[in-house]
Amino acid sequence: MSKIVVLGGGESGVGAALLAKHEGFDVFLSDQGQLKPEYQQSLLDAQIPFEQGSHSMDKILDAQEIIISPGIPEKSPIVKEIKHKNISLVSEIEFASRYTQAKIIAITGSNGKTTTTLLTYHLLKDAGLKVGLAGNIGHSFAKQVMENQHDYYVLEISSFQLDRCFQFAPDVAVLLNITPDHLDRYEYQFENYIQSKFRIFQNAKPNTTCIFWSGDPVLQSHASSLPHQAQVRTISFDDDTADMLIQQHDIKGSSHFQLALDNAPLKGPHNAINMSAAILAAEAVGISAESIHQSLLTFENAPHRLEPCGHWKGIQFINDSKATNVDAVFYALNSFKQPIILLIGGVDKGNEYEVLDDLVKEKVKGIICLGTDNQKLVSHFGPICSSLFSTDKLQSAVQKSLEWGQSGDIVLLSPACASFDLFKNYEDRGNQFKAMVKTLTDGK
Repeated sequence: MSKIVVLGGGESGVGAALLAKHEGFDVFLSDQGQLKPEYQQSLLDAQIPFEQGSHSMDKILDAQEIIISPGIPEKSPIVKEIKHKNISLVSEIEFASRYTQAKIIAITGSNGKTTTTLLTYHLLKDAGLKVGLAGNIGHSFAKQVMENQHDYYVLEISSFQLDRCFQFAPDVAVLLNITPDHLDRYEYQFENYIQSKFRIFQNAKPNTTCIFWSGDPVLQSHASSLPHQAQVRTISFDDDTADMLIQQHDIKGSSHFQLALDNAPLKGPHNAINMSAAILAAEAVGISAESIHQSLLTFENAPHRLEPCGHWKGIQFINDSKATNVDAVFYALNSFKQPIILLIGGVDKGNEYEVLDDLVKEKVKGIICLGTDNQKLVSHFGPICSSLFSTDKLQSAVQKSLEWGQSGDIVLLSPACASFDLFKNYEDRGNQFKAMVKTLTDGK
């Protein structure tokens, strides 16, 4: 019996362990941290041995294949040792895809992939298809494959997951955009990150539908890496129809699907691309234009993505805590015409803030830096924004926005950074922001 070791006991790791056990492997799970009680119980119920709080290298290196959590970086000592032993090292996505005949829509991109994934899932589910939501969102892909209840999967795929995909071949592959992100995981080399994202297309066949935005400058500069052998569908917008969602097919002519952006469920030019990608993906698996039109009207985006979270004396508060890189903030600032008070900061991931300068000068009346180390932000934005405040307290940040704000203003939490200095994760940051807004504005 072949032995599989799973590194990481979160949602994806436990799901992978359950699927491996189901498929007849000898399975062992190891996590350097502490497993949630419900995950421990799942492993105990399946009689899968596990450890937490440490890694037993002798047990780990005895495996024929190791399934690794996307949170464990390639440069970690344990990964270096596994590579030295030439043991197969794969992601949950790679492993689980071997055991399903369902059609897979895989979506990646530096920005917008969660929104696009959720909308694509919504379009398929609303059309009556048996569809699962997984990858970087939802429940474990591997566990859903084991339960075998779906004919389709919509997967949000991160670069970390793609790094450990080799034979993974989705039926529909979507690459929304590539902008600098997670460079701390890629030796601060943007090209390394670019090549990681292009792995979504690495196994494209002539019948694979590949979707991307033709206006993305990185995709344009890496045209030779695009999947020309596949059924390519590009998203483009004509200047004279910029108020419409327009999909342009490279191979089989133009899509007839059109929707006025004023009637679309998501606002902002970046979301026009996200919606177009989801529509093309739904069309690729046979969803009709009529069904798509009806389903768009009922879509609600996930929290923490340009999420309205309160009004006070004409000031609107927006929670965009999911904006953990500079380009996500660029898109957020472009989504509003009103004056903006911007809350930014956290754990810097090698950000270069120059791309925001023109928008800050045009739209931002004040910047509030929220983090334990704001010096880089203060140094960069101080000369171009007359009102700047630095704090490591969320209450102080929101209070300052109330002092600065006037009727018609937007207070936008769009941090451009990871959240781990002051919060558990971006969800915790967004939830605390919403709660603080409610606390400071209720009854005033």
